[in-house]
Amino acid sequence: MRLLVLVVLSVALMVVDARFTLLKPVRSQMSLVLMQSYWITDLPQRLWQGVASQFGSRTELVAENEKLKTENLLLQGRMQKLAALTEQNVRLRELLNSSALVNEKVEVAELIGMDPNPFTHRIIINKGERDGVVLGQPVLDARGLMGQVVELMPYTSRVLLLTDTTHSIPVQVNRNGLRAIASGTGNPERLELRHVADTADIKEGDLLVSSGLGQRFPAGYPVATVREVIHDSGQPFAIVRAVPTAALNRSRYLLLVFSDTRTPEERANDAAQAQENLDAQGGGPIIPATVPKPVGVIAPAAAAAPAVPAAAPVTAAPAKPAAATPAKPAAAHPAAAKPPATTPAAKPPATQPAVVKPAAKPPVSAPATQGGRE
Repeated sequence: MRLLVLVVLSVALMVVDARFTLLKPVRSQMSLVLMQSYWITDLPQRLWQGVASQFGSRTELVAENEKLKTENLLLQGRMQKLAALTEQNVRLRELLNSSALVNEKVEVAELIGMDPNPFTHRIIINKGERDGVVLGQPVLDARGLMGQVVELMPYTSRVLLLTDTTHSIPVQVNRNGLRAIASGTGNPERLELRHVADTADIKEGDLLVSSGLGQRFPAGYPVATVREVIHDSGQPFAIVRAVPTAALNRSRYLLLVFSDTRTPEERANDAAQAQENLDAQGGGPIIPATVPKPVGVIAPAAAAAPAVPAAAPVTAAPAKPAAATPAKPAAAHPAAAKPPATTPAAKPPATQPAVVKPAAKPPVSAPATQGGRE
C-alpha cells in the first residue's frame, strides 16, 4: 500500500514538474544538495589518484628521469647548432655587406682544407675550374685581401695567402699614396714592407691598400695596417711591420673576385649602347630631339623628287595641249638637252644640289620642266 502511494506521488510530481512551474524553486534547491552529494561520492576516487601519483614506483621514476636527460641533451645539442648557425649568419651578412662595395663580380666560396705544412700558408676552397675560377684570381674576405689562386682543380682550388714567404703584393699608403711592396713573413699575423726609405712618410696606423700595379690584384682593396715603423740612422731603409686586415686564420667564407677585362673603349661602347637601349625603351627626349633636324634637311629633296617622276607617261597626256602652242618652241629645245642631266635624279643625294642651284632662276626652271614633260 505504501509502495502504491509513493508511486502515485512520484507520477504526480513528475506531471506537475513537466506541466507547471510550481516546483521550479524546489528543483533548484535540490540541485544544490545533490551537487554536494556528487562531490562526496567522487572523493574516494580522487584521493586514490592523488596517492598513486605521489607514490609511484621507482622503476617508472628512473625511466622518466632517463628520458628527460636524453631530451635535455638533444635540446642542448640543438642550441649549440643554433649558436653556430647564428655566427655563420653574421659572417655571411658581413660578406654581403662587403660584396656590395665591390665593383667587380664576386662569388662566395668556402674553405674546405688547409696545407699541413707549417712553413706554407695555403688553403683549399670549394670552387674550381668548373666554376670559372682562373689562376691568379684574387681572394678576399669581409675585411680585406687574403691571397690569390695558384692551383686549379676541377671542383677545388688552392689559394696562396698573403703571409706566405714566397708571396709579395704591391701596396700603397691610403693616406698619401706612397707605394711599397708588402711581403709575407711566414707569420699569419704579420707582413713586412721591403725597401721603404728611412725618410718616407709612413707611420703607425696607416692603412695599406692594393695599388693594382702588379696587374693581379684590383686597386683599392685593404691589405694591412701598419703596426710598427723602426727608423735606423745607419740603414738606408726603414723596418715597417704591418698586420693583415683579413682574418687569414679564422675566415671560413671567402669571396672570389672576377675582374672586368674590358678595355676603356669597350666599356664606353657598352655604356653608350646601354644608354641607347634605355632611351628606346623609356621613350626619352633624346631620340625625338635628333630626328626633326634631318627631316627638315631632307624636306627639300623630298619636294624635288616628285619633279622627276612628273616626266612619267601619266603626266604626259595633259602636257600635249600645251605643246600645241608654238609660243615657246625654242625654250623646249634647250630644255630637251637637259633631261640627261636630270635623269640621274633617281639618286636623291645627286638631285638635291641640282635643284637648289636653279632655284635662283624660276623662269628658266619653269620651261625646263615643261620641255621635259613634252
